[in-house]
Amino acid sequence: MQSYILGHSNRELRRLMLQAENLRPITTRLLREIGLAKGMRVVDLGCGAGDVAMLAAEMVGPTGAVVGIDQNAAAIAMARERARTAGHTNIEFMEGDASEMIGSRDCDLAIGRYVLVHQSNPVALIRAAATHLRPGGAVAFHEVFLLGTWWSFPLVPLWEDTSDLINRTFRSVVTCPDAGARMVEHFYNAGMELPRVFSETPVGGGPDSPLYPWAAETFRTLLPRAEEIGLLARGEIDIDKLEDHLRQAVTAVHAQIGFAHQHCGWARVG
Repeated sequence: MQSYILGHSNRELRRLMLQAENLRPITTRLLREIGLAKGMRVVDLGCGAGDVAMLAAEMVGPTGAVVGIDQNAAAIAMARERARTAGHTNIEFMEGDASEMIGSRDCDLAIGRYVLVHQSNPVALIRAAATHLRPGGAVAFHEVFLLGTWWSFPLVPLWEDTSDLINRTFRSVVTCPDAGARMVEHFYNAGMELPRVFSETPVGGGPDSPLYPWAAETFRTLLPRAEEIGLLARGEIDIDKLEDHLRQAVTAVHAQIGFAHQHCGWARVG
């Protein structure tokens, strides 16, 4: 697995929780489409701070079970504490590289969110995911498309410039920025049945949209890398004011804004 560009600082783990609130409705739709139900067993690949694992735990209930896997000890520690605080007694977290772990074929679902984009070999992770499943179980991924899908109408230059900087910074290190749009190809190459796929776009506008803090905090984490590769001069952006500047720019022209496309896909194993 490729190293995670955004790191695992406490601030980044908090940003992941903010992101999770925005993504929860889309991931929920994916889980419902698969048919996740009470009593099922789930493995969350690259679980980070544990948001998908906790969402799955709510859906499978106390008679079900969830295992979260992540290679970063800080993320695992935070996920364990959050699950304990939330009262989830049906989640276990394990430290390890999900793309190299062979499962015990006793799960109903193996899911990853925002993980294929970070893989040097997405096919290897899909194959590893399948080893966790009993016959009829499902492999599923919720991925972000990092190739310039943000928009604004009427045009808001600051919103689109921010999106361009975020996408260009990601593409400077992420091996598979288009993984979400290649799930059919990747599942085929993994020897899986072709996945069912759908896409959604987070959309906002007005002063209270959660897209402003999501964009600003994502760029805060990426800013050192953007400066390192010369996309920005050091100090060119006041990152502490970016959220407010985005809000003001969008609301000044009564614009509607779109965030990065979200691609979801899943397939069952025989």
